[in-house]
Amino acid sequence: MKRRHFVAGTGLAAAASATVLPARAQAGSLRIGLLTTLSGPSAGLGRDTVDGFNLGIRHAGGRLGGLATEVISADDQLKPDVGKATAERMVQRDRVDIMTGVVFSNVMLAISDTVLKDRRGVFYLSSNAGPSELAGRDCHPNFFSVSWQNDNTHEAMGEHMTKAGIKRAYLLAPNYPAGKDALTGFKRFFKGEIVAEVYTQIGQTDYAAELAALRAARPEATYFFYPGGMGIAFVRQYTAAGLAQQVPVFGPSFSLDQTILPAIGDAALGLYASTFWSEKLENPANAKFVADFEAAHNRIPSPYAAQAYDAAQLIDAALKQAGGIADKAKFRNALRAANFSSVRGPFRFNANHFPIQNYYLTQIQKDARGRLVNELRGVIFSSHADAYSGQCRMKP
Repeated sequence: MKRRHFVAGTGLAAAASATVLPARAQAGSLRIGLLTTLSGPSAGLGRDTVDGFNLGIRHAGGRLGGLATEVISADDQLKPDVGKATAERMVQRDRVDIMTGVVFSNVMLAISDTVLKDRRGVFYLSSNAGPSELAGRDCHPNFFSVSWQNDNTHEAMGEHMTKAGIKRAYLLAPNYPAGKDALTGFKRFFKGEIVAEVYTQIGQTDYAAELAALRAARPEATYFFYPGGMGIAFVRQYTAAGLAQQVPVFGPSFSLDQTILPAIGDAALGLYASTFWSEKLENPANAKFVADFEAAHNRIPSPYAAQAYDAAQLIDAALKQAGGIADKAKFRNALRAANFSSVRGPFRFNANHFPIQNYYLTQIQKDARGRLVNELRGVIFSSHADAYSGQCRMKP
């Protein structure tokens, strides 16, 4: 396994050896394991996660909660077994205090027991993956989602498409936990007919067969969830097949965000997406985040960067409120309070430690520099909670 240790506040990285890390130099320190997808077609998602998290540390003065902060970064390769083995090393050998960064829910479910059942009381703050299991029956006092529950963004588009008068929809998603949650969420609020519900191989980038079947089914609209390279391939092929003019296509922000839009190009113009955050959302925290991210990386941030940035900001605020992380109960209560300025605006935790937040409709347009962006078109849900919190039996 190749790992990199990010020195907080510098943005520099150096290759780490496979030897056991030395003991903490001081009691007032913090060690974070950032496990994410850094290779393959979805590497851009992990790249934005790392860059967003590091910017959050920089905005905290390079020391989260005033503590000397070390971030250990590793690639899960989008493989649950690799993620589980790496999480074990981070928790048991590197003795991290907090873990974050996992993008894909199949990896998240593979590592959750390793992280959350460690006797030291390691915390997991999810900057992306929000599987229904961890929102409901498997909720845990030390698990917090700083993103959403997987169903939520898709629920919002189901609501929008129903209100838009669409009666017959064709659904596609990858065959893994977040794909199943995505279409479950969409169907919860879409009141029309589901013409077909198609699950494809995760990582698939050739959709010729699926598009032929879609054309033959003659739906009124298409809803798809394909993050990373999957989304680039799907939208390009959908447009090239001439379907965009025949069957309008809708997606969540993760299928039409800044990890995808530059590669799709004008084929994405005019498409609608549902989201909890946009680069165009107007609030002071978001304005600073977007400007500083662009200045540092010469690209517009994606939701993955925004979520990771918020995770770092939440950790910083909770550590300050709790006076560190030594008192686990105090730190947990500080996390629950969520006393930080989120880039998405209104944000609070439900009893299951998943967010209650707004969801918006965006449309892909070009900004003054000719770049594709998610322009806000309205609010779909205000203060929206997930459907699984009632199944959570977590003690207060």
